[in-house]
Amino acid sequence: MDYLKSVVPSQLVAERGSNLVVINPGSANIRIGLAQQEIPFNLPHCVARYTTVGNQGPKRHVQDQILNSQITTAQHMEREKAYDIIASLLKIPFLDEEVANNSFPRKMARVDGYNPPNTRKDTAFSWANIFEKKPDSSSASESLENKGANMESVDQHETNDKEASSSECKYRQFICGEEALRISPSEPYCLRRPIRRGHFNVSQHYPAQQVLEDLFTIWDWILIEKLHIPLSERNMYSAILVVPETFDNREIKEMLSIVLQDLRFSSAVVHQEGLAAVFGNGLSTACVVNMGAQVTSVICIEDGVALPTTQITLPFGGEDISRCLLWTQRHHQTWPPIRTDALTKPIDLLMLNKLKESYCQIKEGELDVVAVVHSYENGTPAGSHKTRLTALNVPPMGLFYPMLLVPDVYPPPPRSWFHDYEDMLEDTWHIEFPRRTDMSDGLFAGVNGGLSMWDNFPVFPSKPKREEKVGLAEAITSSILSTGRIDLQRKLFCSMQLMGGVALIGGLISAVEERVLHAIPSNEAIDTVEVLQSRTNPTFVSWKGGALFLAFLILVGMLGYIGRTGFAVGFMREVAESIRTLIIFKRRQCAT
Repeated sequence: MDYLKSVVPSQLVAERGSNLVVINPGSANIRIGLAQQEIPFNLPHCVARYTTVGNQGPKRHVQDQILNSQITTAQHMEREKAYDIIASLLKIPFLDEEVANNSFPRKMARVDGYNPPNTRKDTAFSWANIFEKKPDSSSASESLENKGANMESVDQHETNDKEASSSECKYRQFICGEEALRISPSEPYCLRRPIRRGHFNVSQHYPAQQVLEDLFTIWDWILIEKLHIPLSERNMYSAILVVPETFDNREIKEMLSIVLQDLRFSSAVVHQEGLAAVFGNGLSTACVVNMGAQVTSVICIEDGVALPTTQITLPFGGEDISRCLLWTQRHHQTWPPIRTDALTKPIDLLMLNKLKESYCQIKEGELDVVAVVHSYENGTPAGSHKTRLTALNVPPMGLFYPMLLVPDVYPPPPRSWFHDYEDMLEDTWHIEFPRRTDMSDGLFAGVNGGLSMWDNFPVFPSKPKREEKVGLAEAITSSILSTGRIDLQRKLFCSMQLMGGVALIGGLISAVEERVLHAIPSNEAIDTVEVLQSRTNPTFVSWKGGALFLAFLILVGMLGYIGRTGFAVGFMREVAESIRTLIIFKRRQCAT
């Protein structure tokens, strides 16, 4: 017992984290790993399933592509107006303004502006290997060695099922992770993303049962292939779900069903992503700005407690910046004459994300660079095109001027599936939740039944999430000012924390500080803002905070409290109380 009083949380995680799995699901990526790992696996949160020829309806390579709409004339005009506003701030030419005395065509490989050093090679992605060896043919190791290699013949890919089955290879039934994004559109696969814009991707084209099945398939594949934890051994492991604040309780309950019943973990707890980010950086109070691939959310934390009224969700993220990069280059005619489609060809989105991460940043002046762009056509090897990309500082400014990021791709899922269930941040902890005395393992339908296990639990109406269409600076300012206390507001304005992959964009911190300071109304007695530097990679800080939270649960003996026979909404009340205790614990550690 004396050891537990003196041990540092990170040391406890390193010693006892070998059987603790931290899961941080997001819209585009999932971060998952053992608590004792320094960094988690960061994998695309998607699965491509094999589709047979006899399926009804037109072939869709991406499940969501039918949901997207065309940009309207009004949206196009707003986008061009936003570009010119940004151009004025960055002191670069307007959208249709010709650069004076420019004798070099746009596509010339001449760089007059800033050319950041590129330490990453412009390597092309290869098409995924969609075939697997038959169990009764050659050894399985040979199949693993050939995984990810290019096919010898494109024609062989286009054969029908009979021809494929007559050879030594057959189609893989499903493909997860980055491989799923590298499948040619001509192949008989359909890409599914079970989470979209911060919620379960439920629609008339993607039923809830399929969403849950795909979540189970992806997580089970990661546990087996990446963490090497077979199903038979998972009863020796515990899990923590670090969930974004955008999720509703019904979605969290379903994920707990998957973790406990289908993946067969012995126990599990839930932690909010914003709180985990604060803990991961050793803080107790902060304004957490989570900038993910498809959603940006803002929430204020005070003494380890999330303030529900401060949460704001913005329907844009890193993928929207990548698509804006493509639009900008096409408008300036710097993009090669190739068919780049980030929607129907996910491999193109991979390339755009890579270009964004390598070259986009926020700074004044013209920002051009010579780069290699790749084209991917019908399973053939990638083509390389050297070109000069321009105005690379404009797309990330779309965070502050969202009109630049037209939401024509992946609109938020319809909310009718969630309206009757309470919000994760709603203050319902004081309510006594009745326990079902007849509950047993057999009542957990998991991915095969889904919702029946919750039928006898009470339902509480909740207010809809605050989804705004304002810029990032206005969202942060509105969130902090909604606290209503000047002392807390001043503390939060000086304790802003950026997290998520978008937080890695160069120059973003200073841009946030400048734009937030300008967004504060003149009648507010606040004249100082500051973004705190993250102690770890902003992409993984919430995952790391979840690992530290597990250390706390070990200390207070809570791990194991919730299992397959006893998890209910009432458990979240215990988690809320433990979060308050965790802050006290961390303060005492800092004081010693």
